[in-house]
Amino acid sequence: MMPTKENIIECLKTVYDPEIPVNIWDLGLIYDIAIAPNEIILTMTFTSPTCPMMEDLLQQVRDAVATVAGGRDVKIDLVWDPPWDLSRMSDAARLDLDLTEQGW
Repeated sequence: MMPTKENIIECLKTVYDPEIPVNIWDLGLIYDIAIAPNEIILTMTFTSPTCPMMEDLLQQVRDAVATVAGGRDVKIDLVWDPPWDLSRMSDAARLDLDLTEQGW
């Protein structure tokens, strides 16, 4: 069965940044989801290139998406351009963190 972007997004919403109580999807860390016959490729970033939990989070992302991958490889293309900023966060995430447009 071919996974959908919606299935993958639901899985990504179960992975949380340990320093910020918001899931990585709502943080805006996922830039793209590509579903191919043999693999799923996620293009993502982090809030900082020096994130101490980077390897752990990457594995959590792979593991979460693998649950709906239907045997496809899960690959992550880690990018730093464009850099992440607060504008990538969902409205719900900004509300959860009490970040309003005036606050950033």
